Amino acid sequence: MRGPGAWWRGKTTPAKVETYTRWSFHFFAVAEVAAVGLQAASQVGPWVRIWLLLMVCAHAVVLAVTSSRALDWTRGRREKPVRQLWTLAVVTVLIAVIAIGIAEHGPAGDDVDTIAGATFGTVLVFGVGTLALGVRDRRRVYALVAGFTAGAGLVGFPLGVPGPEALATSVFVGIGASILAWTAAFSVWLLNAVYELDEARETRARLAVAEERLRFGRDLHDVMGRNLAVIALKSELAIQLARRERPEAVDQMIEVQRIAQESQREVRDVVRGYREADLGVELAGAQGVLAAAGIDCSVDGADAAGLPSEVQSALAWVVREGTTNVLRHGNAGQCSVVLKVSEGQVVLTVENDGIRVAGGAGAVDSAGGDGVGQEPGGGGSGLAGLRERLAAVDGTLEAGPVAGDAFRVTARVPVARTGAMSGGRAAGVSGGRAGGASGGRAGSVVGEGAS
Repeated sequence: MRGPGAWWRGKTTPAKVETYTRWSFHFFAVAEVAAVGLQAASQVGPWVRIWLLLMVCAHAVVLAVTSSRALDWTRGRREKPVRQLWTLAVVTVLIAVIAIGIAEHGPAGDDVDTIAGATFGTVLVFGVGTLALGVRDRRRVYALVAGFTAGAGLVGFPLGVPGPEALATSVFVGIGASILAWTAAFSVWLLNAVYELDEARETRARLAVAEERLRFGRDLHDVMGRNLAVIALKSELAIQLARRERPEAVDQMIEVQRIAQESQREVRDVVRGYREADLGVELAGAQGVLAAAGIDCSVDGADAAGLPSEVQSALAWVVREGTTNVLRHGNAGQCSVVLKVSEGQVVLTVENDGIRVAGGAGAVDSAGGDGVGQEPGGGGSGLAGLRERLAAVDGTLEAGPVAGDAFRVTARVPVARTGAMSGGRAAGVSGGRAGGASGGRAGSVVGEGAS
């Protein structure tokens, strides 16, 4: 069975912020009842306590419903709850007037005045704070707070409240209402900002994929455009010569054949460059891309020097696919990429926190949500593709959740340590190529694994 921790970890970061915001305003309703309930414990007449508690409980229910619908409107899930906001305003004013009337004309005694005054101030402060959730214009929020503050002082005069007491009440309501109204406005702004940042993150990933596809399309156009134009011209020339029974037609068709074969070779080169990955570039690019996304990423790839090119290419794909999914899935705050060579094998580990529990037990949508993070047989193509690439170099792949909310992808490839690599490949792990990886090839880290 899923526990509270799994339920919380299964939420995205924006959903967590929204849940926290909702329950904070629902807690206002609980705090309102508790504040009056503590005052009601004093020795006052039972009918006074019962009526005041009933009114406050009714106000708390309206408060909770209004805050929930106002937050739904904030997220665009329903129309603005105008009727509910007016209902809360009317109920707030009525209960405040009744409470001040009980204090001035109800049973005598300081206890009655205390609980009635607490009810008066509490419903006004929490009422204004919740009403601010349904107001977006800053000037209207100011007007709302000022109106209830002035009304708190003026409503007492017809009921015989002394001037100094009415002024003190007005000041108390004004300060409390201002604090809660500001809290409501800030909470709405923060909630919208978190959702917008999450949408921007997803948009950036999609744009990176689109940019990589456009680059590939441009490369193919550059390679094929000129050659196809030459083939068309020479084929037309060969047709004209053949119609005239000129022997030069054969030479032109031989040239067409040569250009077509050359085009095939160039297309294979483009595809090979697109599908092969450089381990040094991918390690540096992974750190650059994840850091740009606000994820604390540590990369240890010093042991990459000296690995055979086919091993580096296979492991580079693990880095690329894992990094892409850390960026696009889960709610990772930290990620580590470690490459070590020991006991005749190279071990690459990509581990991140912030996995999402998607369904029941065992159903995990982690940083590898579209393949890397799925269990075998889960239907993701990323995991199967990586295993195929590693199988070509006799490697294995393990992926799954570990202790806490972490997710780990481990690739193992048997390899004999060769001599030192040439300067270009060895330097790919160091800072000399880091700039190029996190800039020009950074989109490749996102685009390849995501597409």
